[in-house]
Amino acid sequence: MRVSVDTHRCCGSGQCVLAVPEVFDQREEDGIVRLLDHRPPAELHADVRTAATVCPSGAIEVHEA
Repeated sequence: MRVSVDTHRCCGSGQCVLAVPEVFDQREEDGIVRLLDHRPPAELHADVRTAATVCPSGAIEVHEA
């Protein structure tokens, strides 16, 4: 799995951080998503998929390998 984010689409809701803080964070200045791990370990894949699903702006893209 590879993860990418579109910071221009992000609305800063923070749902991704709540779902998988090991993979996502938010910038201090504006709350926009920061991707911490673009190739998360297998044990986090389900949570990353959930984060992509609950993202209100669709800013998270999951690329299955």
